[in-house]
Amino acid sequence: MDDLTFLKEMERESAEQISACYQCYRCTTGCPALPEMDIVPHRVIRYIMLGERDKVLASRTIWSCLQCYTCSVRCPNDIHIGHVFDTARKIAVRENKALSDVWTFDTLFLDSVRKHGRLYEMEAIMRYKLKKKDLFSDTRMGLDMMRKGRMALLPHNIKDKKGLQRALGRLAQKARET
Repeated sequence: MDDLTFLKEMERESAEQISACYQCYRCTTGCPALPEMDIVPHRVIRYIMLGERDKVLASRTIWSCLQCYTCSVRCPNDIHIGHVFDTARKIAVRENKALSDVWTFDTLFLDSVRKHGRLYEMEAIMRYKLKKKDLFSDTRMGLDMMRKGRMALLPHNIKDKKGLQRALGRLAQKARET
């Protein structure tokens, strides 16, 4: 496998011209999630260009990205870096290389939205804590949030759940077509 294989795959799947990056670092200097990243954004782009597939797919950076698109707005070559990171996450999931904590939480979050029409924090957090086998590490914060009305004990479901299910079905169909 040559060094360009991963770059070509990422450019094809993201529809972004990653190879146009000339490492100006603007994406990195504007990133609000930088403290959570193990590899800075411009370096991830460089690793993609160098064919460092395992480094990119195993990085915490692609999962730490907030998808705020600050990096994309700042890019002089109009590379939507957030979209590139999203593509890397999809490949990591497809190849079973996803960071399990983030993927687990994202899955539980989306399950809650599908079920209730919005996030039911208590259910999502409890399911996550059960999966992690870590029930009590931040109990005080959870109780404080409930006391202050920031997290409800019971879910607040939307009224039109059937409409939501139709919309989610259309999204899933569209995703399968692409």
